[in-house]
Amino acid sequence: MNLGALDHILFMAALVLRYDFSDWKKLLMLVTAFTIGHSITLALAVFNIIHFPKNWIELFIALTIIIAVIYNLIAKKSSHSSKITLIYFFTLCFGLIHGMGFASEFVALEGKSIGTVFNILFANIGIEVAQLIFATTVLIISFICLSVFKLKQREYLLFSNGIIFGLALQMVLTRLPF
Repeated sequence: MNLGALDHILFMAALVLRYDFSDWKKLLMLVTAFTIGHSITLALAVFNIIHFPKNWIELFIALTIIIAVIYNLIAKKSSHSSKITLIYFFTLCFGLIHGMGFASEFVALEGKSIGTVFNILFANIGIEVAQLIFATTVLIISFICLSVFKLKQREYLLFSNGIIFGLALQMVLTRLPF
């Protein structure tokens, strides 16, 4: 099993855990904001317009997970009632960071050619679809935990975010670039 995408999976899980199926439009906007963010920096990094040291990017990716978990634990459900909240802005920005992480792997696989633009587009469409499938899976697991097993939402959020926080903290500590 390749754990290279574990940070991306943990971030997406942290992003989705606060929501339920009735919030599908908000989740679609969040996942799409994240995809837009990483699409931008992936393209800019692949074409050498921007470049940041990989070790710092990997650290920042792990930090985005921790920030998402902290947001989950301090945000009130009512903060999701407005159309646009800070979470959309932060998700877009965190997507920019994650996109730089994708860039080195993408260049290693793809190189740079005329078809690169289309390959970036198709890769991002694939990532968007995979993220939406994963978000739906997290929603189903949350529904089962909350409705079938009758867990209280606060305890469920504390437990699931605690696991994600622990894994992300380990990533931060192992990714310190100094």
